Amino acid sequence: MTTSPYLESRGTSPALPAPRGVVSRAVLSALRDGHAPLVDPEAVSGADPYGDDLQLALYVLYELHYQGFDAVNDDREWDPELLRLRGALEHRFLSALRTDVPGEADAHEALAAILTEPAVDDGTGVSNFLQDEGLLCQVREYAALRSLYHLKEADPHAWVIPRLHGRAKAAMVAVEYDEFGAGRAEDVHARLFADLMDDLGLDHAYGRYLDAAPAQGLCTVNVMSLFGLHRALRGALVGHFAAVEVTSSPGSRRLAKAMRRTGAGPAAAHFYEEHVEADAVHEQVVRHEVIDSLLAAEPGLNPDVAFGVQATGLLEDRLGAALLAAWRGGDSALRVPLTETERQPR
Repeated sequence: MTTSPYLESRGTSPALPAPRGVVSRAVLSALRDGHAPLVDPEAVSGADPYGDDLQLALYVLYELHYQGFDAVNDDREWDPELLRLRGALEHRFLSALRTDVPGEADAHEALAAILTEPAVDDGTGVSNFLQDEGLLCQVREYAALRSLYHLKEADPHAWVIPRLHGRAKAAMVAVEYDEFGAGRAEDVHARLFADLMDDLGLDHAYGRYLDAAPAQGLCTVNVMSLFGLHRALRGALVGHFAAVEVTSSPGSRRLAKAMRRTGAGPAAAHFYEEHVEADAVHEQVVRHEVIDSLLAAEPGLNPDVAFGVQATGLLEDRLGAALLAAWRGGDSALRVPLTETERQPR
């Protein structure tokens, strides 16, 4: 029996990445050598909340709750000193997000702002660019970057399930059930993305492209764990999930066209085609069953749901701007460009 690419990718933990500054170096040293993180508090308080150093440190600490790292003891997941440092880093990140989002107080208004695409498509988004003019090498870079989430797709959002009840919980579980393949291992969305990576000649090993991902990409993954690991932020996680589902279907349609236009391969196109119809349905369920039911039971979470929607948009916009600036300038969007062997499909 042949082991699927997805199962292989989750069967082993990745190696620790290279540090990107004082804070991430302290975290990685602590994990590698088994001691407490030795970091100056001023280095944390002065770190760029959206920058490489802080975001890599957060990503590594969050990964202890998912796949872990090779040669790092699983007990470090609940190390009190690491958790204390993580709390300080989270405070920096969360404070920046609360400062920078528009501050819309109503969840439904925040969703309405992203629900309808502009009547005139100005083509400024990443999916528009890849659909219309993106090169195959840029499609591969996009997939490598997004693999940090898609190889564990839906896992961060599952943190909210024990924090919901009644109709909201039932609806959330129904959507997650689809994300996890509706009982079929071969249809788990993370498995489908591993197949996409195979079509693109990329390494589907879990965490393979962490060193290549810029800070803007780490932010979009970290915010899910930030919201998911804190019960107090359950409304924000639901808002994040809603924002993803609302924007996924039209974006996936464009990305499916990009895969076909660039000759990425059938599995690459299939991943996004699967999301076009599925996420159109999910969007309705999340808006009307999850959010409406949650706010009926806990109306005080309305601003938190709106915050989750808007924080998602802010971070995705920052990532999109970085990708497009690099590609339109003829540069790689990754910190570490793909190797020669990863520039040609297998």
